[in-house]
Amino acid sequence: MADLPQDLRTALDAVLSNAPSKELSASFQRLSTRYREEQAATAPIMATPTDVVTYSAYRMPATFAAVRSALEQVAAVLPEFGPANQLDLGGGTGAAIWAAADTWPSLSAVTVLEQVTEAIALGKKLARGAASPAVRGASWIPGRLDQSAAFEPADLVTVSYVLSELSATQQQDLVARLCAQQGLVVLVEPGTPGGYERIVAARDQLIAAGHSVIAPCPHDLACPIPRGRDWCHFTSRVNRSAVHRRTKGAELGFEDEKFSYVVTSAVARGQAGNRVLRHPQQRKGLVSLRLCTDAGQLQEAIVSKRQGPLYRAARDTEFGDPWPPLGDAGS
Repeated sequence: MADLPQDLRTALDAVLSNAPSKELSASFQRLSTRYREEQAATAPIMATPTDVVTYSAYRMPATFAAVRSALEQVAAVLPEFGPANQLDLGGGTGAAIWAAADTWPSLSAVTVLEQVTEAIALGKKLARGAASPAVRGASWIPGRLDQSAAFEPADLVTVSYVLSELSATQQQDLVARLCAQQGLVVLVEPGTPGGYERIVAARDQLIAAGHSVIAPCPHDLACPIPRGRDWCHFTSRVNRSAVHRRTKGAELGFEDEKFSYVVTSAVARGQAGNRVLRHPQQRKGLVSLRLCTDAGQLQEAIVSKRQGPLYRAARDTEFGDPWPPLGDAGS
């Protein structure tokens, strides 16, 4: 279960406490419909100040959870990695910088590029009470991702839930500029067939430019998942606040955020082992794991009770984890 950091939750609660429920609900219906379309945007999707507040209520927690989950996998693969600076492109109200600071206290400087001025204003407001000095002192820059200017270099570059708002040509142009980055490049998209296709296209483009995949893939080969019949995605369970539930008209205290992602680097750093692609299936004395392997193949691994420690590790393994667990010799 993904929880927002307490300082962010407190800041969001303060912003949302007086927001009119009727206006939030109407804005939510419009925004959720627009985001589900996954089509290039000719104008900012968050068109009004109410849209920005609504976005912070229902999308910021989910975006934080997805990015935090992806970065957690990076931290497991690269335990020595400690970024000093981050560039967040199309950052909205800043969910990805909160996720990065929650993962790496080493962050000392972050920059957010965002085109919606109201989102920048709210992002700054939320950041004022952040425990992280990097989040508190973040630089917020108005700007569009389809501009031709090169990006400043950074140890960590995050682009979350943005590609779907760009045309295919704009996506290629953006990724081409990311290829020049020497730091880690993190791309996160919705865990839908369309989101997966955008991630695969970006992954292929980055690899062709000399990048290596850090996560989730355990290889730099072609994705072995049959296109059009399945797709690679992961899940993070998100706690819903009272305002979150009210905005969405939901009853459950949680939701499952499905996302697809890729993390690459132009500098060889390390790579995950085999990755669990589906929820492990447990039967009496057996655990079945669907894996993407470092040989670039899909494989079913059956772990039996007779395998002792490895079996116990398999029972604790979750959808999206590396296998065997990092640091586990399998004995």
